[in-house]
Amino acid sequence: QVQLVESGGGLVQAGGSLRLSCAASGLAVSDYRMGWFRQIPGQQRDFLGAIAGNDGDTIYGDSVKGRFTISRDIAKNTVYLQMDSLKPEDTAVYYCAARAPRSGHFAYWGQGTEVTVSS
Repeated sequence: QVQLVESGGGLVQAGGSLRLSCAASGLAVSDYRMGWFRQIPGQQRDFLGAIAGNDGDTIYGDSVKGRFTISRDIAKNTVYLQMDSLKPEDTAVYYCAARAPRSGHFAYWGQGTEVTVSS
């Protein structure tokens, strides 16, 4: 059974940093494309970025490029989202997700972790 468990959310002041973790079980992060998304209540879920399973290559959405960094620890089977220079508009629930090779969609999702950035 696949489980993705996010942690690390909380309250931070604007300009601060947080690191979110996504601990995976039932799959290997080295085999899947692991993505980070966020959702503001009442709005659609936005793609933030992803890290490829085979080579660890990363891609980012325009809204977070240069401020957020995705990394992974294969030994811990965990993916991270380092968030720097946080803004109040980054306040959202953050989710990690996993996409199997040759699949067109992210099939597995965590429960989300809430991030609040105060001004």
